[in-house]
Amino acid sequence: MLVYFFTMLSPQLMRVLAMNPFETWYNHMFWQPFTYMFVHGGMSHILFNMLVLFVFGQYLERALGSTEFLVLYLGVGLLAGIFSMFFYLATETYLVYLVGASGAIYGTVFVFAVLNPRAMLYIMGVIPVSARVLVLLYTAVDLFSHFGGRGNTAHMTHLAGFAFAALYCWLRLRMNPIKRLLE
Repeated sequence: MLVYFFTMLSPQLMRVLAMNPFETWYNHMFWQPFTYMFVHGGMSHILFNMLVLFVFGQYLERALGSTEFLVLYLGVGLLAGIFSMFFYLATETYLVYLVGASGAIYGTVFVFAVLNPRAMLYIMGVIPVSARVLVLLYTAVDLFSHFGGRGNTAHMTHLAGFAFAALYCWLRLRMNPIKRLLE
């Protein structure tokens, strides 16, 4: 939240901390794949991310421990940022500024779903859905949205968050995440 308020006071700080693939790679601003997670596009953006982090993060922090949860959250967010940088460079999409913790947030939701595939969650407080179905729905929506060219959202960063969280489950938790979600 503190970084959000500082970027509101200094828009130039937003350009330094948000991730722009061209700036990161060609102007050697290599901190951006990490710092983009702490910059947000608006109050609703940061509040939604923090709400999801509160709901799923507190469970994972208890299940994994504080240090391991921090490794998961920051590691997945960083790797999703690096992937996004190379993705945007490869597609010659230079005029984007990636902001928000969504890669890390999606990774958090993914690991929660792997550990609790049958946990019932309530979308908007009323629509029941299992954690595994939620991950599959988010994956489908992000795939369709990305290839449909909809919105100003980094859908590939979300999907990278899922992918690197799956790798985390495989390497750190010694679990097959796909098998856990589909069984």
